[in-house]
Amino acid sequence: MQISDYPQVNFSSVPRIASVHRTTGETDVQVTINLDGSGICKADTGIPFLDHMLHQIASHGLIDLDVQAKGDWEIDDHHTNEDVGISLGQALHKALGDRKGIVRFGNFLAPLDEALVQVALDFSGRPHLSYGLTIPTERVGTYDTQLVREFFVALVNHSQMTLHIRQLDGINSHHIIEATFKAFARAARMALEVDPRRAGTIPSSKGVL
Repeated sequence: MQISDYPQVNFSSVPRIASVHRTTGETDVQVTINLDGSGICKADTGIPFLDHMLHQIASHGLIDLDVQAKGDWEIDDHHTNEDVGISLGQALHKALGDRKGIVRFGNFLAPLDEALVQVALDFSGRPHLSYGLTIPTERVGTYDTQLVREFFVALVNHSQMTLHIRQLDGINSHHIIEATFKAFARAARMALEVDPRRAGTIPSSKGVL
């Protein structure tokens, strides 16, 4: 039998699209994700700065995102911010399926003016966050900067990724956070790419993620 006799599968053509609808007593969140998109983003979470960051993930990760959320904003943004992270993580996990053929690892160093942030990640199936941001102000606009960590905690736990965030420089809170999301998007883009040399196999010596 020759190589040409084996069935040929174009793994890059397999749709990697997923939707999640999460409803609680505090929020109602709907997320649709296309891992092989072109950077189109529709984000309406009721938290303008979070919407801005979701646009960074889509644009720089070449991921199509549709995120719609309603929450108990009269209390604060915490529940909505967290549940968007949870839902996005669940959608990412669902779209990845068994994770066959992906590069798996990603690393990117993003500058934004004086800010410099490095992100390294692994779609390992093992959730872990190492968070190294020092954000100098309590708010950017109306957004509580403590919620950046809460967003990534939720995303990591529900996508089952290992994520390391390191701040190398930066004094402006907006720049530090935006550089983080851009670095995350670029690292994720690298890791989510289909590796033609993997031929649809699990990217692990254990044979499972």
